Amino acid sequence: MSKFNVGSSFGRSLGRYPSRRQFLQFSAAAVSAIALSNCNRDPGAGEQSASPQDVSQATGDDAKTLHIYTWADYNSEEIYTRFTSETGIKVVADIYDSNETMLAKLQAGGGTQYSVIYPSDYMVRQMVDLGLLNTLDAARIQGQENLLERWKNPAYDANNAHSIPFNSGTTGFIYNTKIIKEEPQDWNFLWDNADALKGKITLLDDVRETFGMALKSLGYSLNSTDPAQIKEAYQKLVTLKPSIAQFITFGWEDQLIAGDLALCMTYSLLGNGLPTDNPHLTYVIPQSGTSVWTDAIAIPKTAPNLEAAYAWINFMLKPENAAEAAKLLSLTPPNAAAIALLPSELKDNPKLFPTEQFLSKAEGITPVDDATSQLYDKYWTDLRSA
Repeated sequence: MSKFNVGSSFGRSLGRYPSRRQFLQFSAAAVSAIALSNCNRDPGAGEQSASPQDVSQATGDDAKTLHIYTWADYNSEEIYTRFTSETGIKVVADIYDSNETMLAKLQAGGGTQYSVIYPSDYMVRQMVDLGLLNTLDAARIQGQENLLERWKNPAYDANNAHSIPFNSGTTGFIYNTKIIKEEPQDWNFLWDNADALKGKITLLDDVRETFGMALKSLGYSLNSTDPAQIKEAYQKLVTLKPSIAQFITFGWEDQLIAGDLALCMTYSLLGNGLPTDNPHLTYVIPQSGTSVWTDAIAIPKTAPNLEAAYAWINFMLKPENAAEAAKLLSLTPPNAAAIALLPSELKDNPKLFPTEQFLSKAEGITPVDDATSQLYDKYWTDLRSA
């Protein structure tokens, strides 16, 4: 039997999947923000620790209320009730749909409203450079020893000086099993089957992720700064261009479900979420390696209730609470003690918790110098216009 059934189509179903994940959906003009995303710098660079004068002191009823600004994916009344029962502090949460929305609100003065926010890895770095985040007081935090090793000193925030990792994920591809009969194993599947899948492939609308995929397929680092390697990745992407339906980060979901597309490069929140109600879809983490991203908990510089903020961080670091959040919200917590408490069908799922073999080949997107960034931008423009 052929491993493709390109002519098939079937009923459209939106299903249940996360409505956001815009944190790496940038235009070329925003690539500089990506470059800042994972800078491994002095924890104090670009900002100052908050003094008592910097932070409003919560009193009265305000002392018993925690205002959170978070993603819709992480908004859970069950978790809030659990926190209130444990601490006596009520939670009031507002939600946002992108890191840029959150940043704009804080820059417009919203930082005085919230004591806890959930920036993604690159946004942690950007907010540190803008002086918007508190330097965390390690003496007030309990449970960091439970973090997996790779999240104890992440590249985007050295020694977790300004943030605590909350949820992590990967970049891979999701495919329609009614069209592709044999499971793809790696990025090179795209090139090996380019003719059969012509017009049915989408890649992320992101220069570093898409070039990183091509670099990985060639055996190079997705953070390569070697002009020859970057050119080779560009030339390989050019050969795939006739088969690419679109460079798009979101908005392809209905087409993949319906069979108008066969395979889409995506993030694991969608990759693992879409198959829940659409079992003919499958998410794959490529064997040669990919990027790993993280969402974190942080305290704004002007947080109105530091006590409640630290109480929340400690609550979420407790293994039993992190495990409950993982079960309720389908998270991948970087907390070893929490993972140990999860049911086997979750903790043994390598698409939620990639094996060390996979992680050893994974990388976070790290900064490149200006000349290299301009080279990526040039090739990206050439690729898009080719």
